[in-house]
Amino acid sequence: MPNRLPLTFILITIVIDAMGIGLILPVMPELIQEVHGGDLGNAAIWGGILSTVFAVMQFLFGPTVGNLSDRFGRRPVLLISLLVMALDYLVMAVAGTIWLLLIGRVVGGITAATQSTASAYMADISKPEEKSANFGLIGAAFGVGFVVGPLIGGALGTLGTRAPFYAAAALALANFAFGYFVMPETVTDRIRRDFDWRRANPMGAFKNIGALPGLRPLLVLIFVYGVAFFVYPAVWAYFGQARFGWGPGMVGVSLGVYGICIAIVQGLLMKPILARLGEARTVVVGLWIEVVAFVFLGFVTVGWLSLLFTVFAAFGSIAGPALQGIMSRSAADNQQGELQGTLSAINAVAVIVAPLIMTQTFWYFTTGGGPIYLPGAPFLLSAVLTVICIGLFSMRSRDRDAA
Repeated sequence: MPNRLPLTFILITIVIDAMGIGLILPVMPELIQEVHGGDLGNAAIWGGILSTVFAVMQFLFGPTVGNLSDRFGRRPVLLISLLVMALDYLVMAVAGTIWLLLIGRVVGGITAATQSTASAYMADISKPEEKSANFGLIGAAFGVGFVVGPLIGGALGTLGTRAPFYAAAALALANFAFGYFVMPETVTDRIRRDFDWRRANPMGAFKNIGALPGLRPLLVLIFVYGVAFFVYPAVWAYFGQARFGWGPGMVGVSLGVYGICIAIVQGLLMKPILARLGEARTVVVGLWIEVVAFVFLGFVTVGWLSLLFTVFAAFGSIAGPALQGIMSRSAADNQQGELQGTLSAINAVAVIVAPLIMTQTFWYFTTGGGPIYLPGAPFLLSAVLTVICIGLFSMRSRDRDAA
C-alpha cells in the first residue's frame, strides 16, 4: 500500500509517546536522589510531582496540539514535536537540579501530547471501512510502548541514571529523520480550518457530562478506578526498592511482565470471557480481581511471589473494556464521540491526581511517621477505591432496574 511508510512513522511516534514515562521510570528514584538528595520517601514525592506535571501538560495541550494540526497540518506539528522532544531528553540527561528535571517534564508532556494529531493523520489516510482497524493499530502501538519502555529503561538503567534519556533522545531524533523523508501532508485547503481556542480548550470535554443519560455513576466510577489503577506506574519503582530491594533492571522487568500479561488478557481472552460472563458480570468479576490483587500487593514481602501473582492480577483488566462497552451501548449513536472525549478527559484528570495521592501515601507509611512501616499501603488504598467502584456499578444496576 502506498502509505505504508507514513503509517509506520505514525505507529513509531505513538510507541515513543507511550514510552515517555516508562522509559525513565525505573531510574527515577536514583536520579532524583542523585540531583536533589534526601531519602527514598522524598524521592517518591518528587517522582509523583514530576509524573503529575507530565500528565497535566498532556491534558492541557492534547486538544491544543490536535487543533494546531488542523490549521497548520499534521506534518509540521508531529516533526516539530519530535525534534523538541529529543532536545528535551538531552537537557534532562545533563540536568543537575530537580528544577531542571521539572522543566523537562513540562516540555516533555507538551511534546508527547501528539496522539490526537497522530490519530487525525490516521483518519486522513484511511478509507471509511479501514478506520476502526487502523485506530486499533494505534492502540496496539501504545500498548507496545507501555511494555517496552520500562524494559528498555530498566536495562539501560544498569549503565547509569542518564542512559535512558540519551536513548530516548536518539529514538526521537531517528524518528524525526524518518518522518521528514516519508511523511506527506494530508491537510488540504478543503479540510483546513481556522484555529479556535474554544474548540482547543480541554474543559470542553467536560461540559456535556450531565447530558449523558443514566451514565453519571459510571463516569464517577471511571475516575475512581483510574486513580486506583494508576498506583502501578505511580509507586511501583519505589515500592519494589523498599519492599524487595529491586534495582532499576528488576523494576523494568516486572512492569514489562505486567504489561504483557494485560495485553494477552485483553487481546486474546476478552472475547471468550465476555461470551461466558456477559458485560455486567465481567465488570464485577474484574473489579473483585483488582481488589484481591491490591490487597495481596499491600502485604506481600517476597518479590518472586509478586511476579507470579502478576498473571492473576492481569485478569482484573477485563473490567475496563467491558465497562466501556456498556457505556457505549448506553449512549446514542450520535453521542459516541462526545462520550469518548468525556472519558478521555476523566482519565486524564485521574492520571493527574493519582501520583500525588499514591506517592504521599507511600511516603507517610515509609518515612513520614506512619503508625507502621508498610510500603504496600498505596495498594491497600487502591483496594478501597475499587470497592467503591463496585458500589457505584451496583448503584447503576439498581437505577437501571428501577427504570
